[in-house]
Amino acid sequence: MRYDLLGPLRIRHAEQSFSLSAPKVETTLATLLIGDGRVITKEQLITELWGDRPPRRASAALHVYISQLRKFLAGAGDPHGQAIVTRPAGYELRRGDALWDVGEFKEAVRLGRELRAAGRHEEALASFEHALPMIRGPVLDGTAEGPVLGSFATWAEEERLECLELSVEARTALGRHREVIGLLSTLTAQYPLRESFYRQLMLVLYRSERQAEALQVYRCAQRVLRAELGLEPHRSLQRLHQAILTSDRLLDLPMAG
Repeated sequence: MRYDLLGPLRIRHAEQSFSLSAPKVETTLATLLIGDGRVITKEQLITELWGDRPPRRASAALHVYISQLRKFLAGAGDPHGQAIVTRPAGYELRRGDALWDVGEFKEAVRLGRELRAAGRHEEALASFEHALPMIRGPVLDGTAEGPVLGSFATWAEEERLECLELSVEARTALGRHREVIGLLSTLTAQYPLRESFYRQLMLVLYRSERQAEALQVYRCAQRVLRAELGLEPHRSLQRLHQAILTSDRLLDLPMAG
């Protein structure tokens, strides 16, 4: 049995995929999953389901959703109905030996960082590339609005972007500059306030003998940051700009930037 939460929620068991059609029940399951073995209080679940304006019979409705969820999980690989445990304060979801994508994603990124620190860039890249497809889209198709699910969705997006950065760094360390230019151009357009993507794009353009374009990327970053935030680029971006202007030989080293 496997839980997938990094995107539309689904459960897989014996080569079958199961999903919930009832949004409230889906939200309940997602919130319990994020608890990862911790008790989620009834108050937390009610807030996730209805915000600060719950219906008068919210507790009774929650009880119904938990009952429906137990039936769903029984049909999706939890035949003994032991995954959801009732506690005095709320509910706990016990995954047991079930797999879940969040744990696998974290482990793949952790391993990639470890390999990167050891200078094993090819293996690090493979680990990051293994992790990235696990994030299949916005959590719950972008409908996660409560504090627990909202925070988790923000975390997942930030982790995805950081994993992309690490993947690019690994390719750059391997001298594979040209193959990430298109990706970084798209990322700087999608995330215009994220300076790390500008930095990476400037470096790979320079190493691809496109110095003028690298300098143009800096001017674009400077213009955007001034207009949106009233700030100058971070010192690290300014230093890279200066190094490109002077064709600093340090930029030719595999790990520069």
